Amino acid sequence: MTATLLFVLFIGAMLIGVPIGAALGLAGTVAIGIANAEIPWFGLMAVPQNFYAGLGKYPLLAIPMFVLVGSIFDRSGVALRLVNLAVSIVGRGPGMLPLVAIAVAMFLGGISGSGPATAAAVGGVMIAAMARAGYPAPYSAAVVGAAAATDILIPPSVAFIVYSVLVPGASVPALFAAGMIPGVLAGLALIVPAVWLARRHRMGAEEAHLPRPPFWKSLREAAWGLVAPVLILGGMRAGWFTPTEAAVVAVFYGLFVGMVVHRTIRVRDLFDILRESGELSAVILLVVSLAGIFAFSLSTLGVIDPVTTAIVHSGLSEWAVLLLIVLLLVLAGMVLDGISIFLIFVPLLMPLMNHYQWDPVWFGVLLTLNVAIGQFTPPMAVNLMVSSRIAGVPMEATSRWVGWLLVAMGLCMLLVMIWPPLATWLPQYLGY
Repeated sequence: MTATLLFVLFIGAMLIGVPIGAALGLAGTVAIGIANAEIPWFGLMAVPQNFYAGLGKYPLLAIPMFVLVGSIFDRSGVALRLVNLAVSIVGRGPGMLPLVAIAVAMFLGGISGSGPATAAAVGGVMIAAMARAGYPAPYSAAVVGAAAATDILIPPSVAFIVYSVLVPGASVPALFAAGMIPGVLAGLALIVPAVWLARRHRMGAEEAHLPRPPFWKSLREAAWGLVAPVLILGGMRAGWFTPTEAAVVAVFYGLFVGMVVHRTIRVRDLFDILRESGELSAVILLVVSLAGIFAFSLSTLGVIDPVTTAIVHSGLSEWAVLLLIVLLLVLAGMVLDGISIFLIFVPLLMPLMNHYQWDPVWFGVLLTLNVAIGQFTPPMAVNLMVSSRIAGVPMEATSRWVGWLLVAMGLCMLLVMIWPPLATWLPQYLGY
């Protein structure tokens, strides 16, 4: 009965507009209080203890740093220089600007690890450029929103950091390595329908008449941005610093590029950058902390074991269970953000993962692919929300184009699900 009340309170609170983090904490607190009705005040001491336990984990220190990196590179002008370099390589023509948008978003994923930050950085440059070339604004918003979703797969990734905290058997370096190949495949999968749609509907007719940037000049201007992923990922691989330390190194590197090299960031801009990233980091970490209360209530009430037992003895095959999990997470991704999905569902799914002996790293990549799809699936679609705002169109207007991109990303997820080595080969090769 109390377990039912836990979920009813959580869903009811969300339906009346309570923020997800607050709904998690409220439902968990009430359930803990009812479960310890004989000594409620003693039982409720678990609330502050688990609030702190949910937050007091070393890998989580990387989250505010990578959020800050995304904010810094958004304002440093790196995205514009990368776009010019990409255009100088692939040239002009129908479908080339969408290809450039996806390629640059994938590259920026190796710097910030935040989908909304990349959607803002790439969208601020590409949506205006695509409008000048004759692409419809809803199409441009759909392409940028989908492209930014690859960022939580390509390391560094905030989502992988959260997953590593929840699943002891999955280290951050192993997850970062595991996300590389699926992330690149997801980007390539998005390029196919994006270019096909552009050519089929004869978009970008004016693009061929625009000048092509000179290659060597573009390469020289983009060099500082190109070095960033090499520094972050290469430094971790060489053992110079941990993922958390890599985030701090990336912050100082980004500030150096923005303030000294490109001089697009001034001292007075730092306050806005720090405030923006601080607010976003606080929201993420607050949700993580409050979800710790919810997870504790799940284990205290004994919800997880009966659910696991029921699924295991339902007569469904292992693949049927996996497909049901994927379907559940895709539906959850339509209304919840990625961090909340991990915090709510991973504690419930871990016993199933252990029962079927699924590789925790592969399973983490599969879950993250689901979250990536959710980032541009209405009605929540945080990436699509950002790109639609930049394009000045309602999110509903993008649905005509988003469907094709969702199918492409879904096929990529199906490929990773059927052939796990796509995610597990690289970490095993690197010895993680």
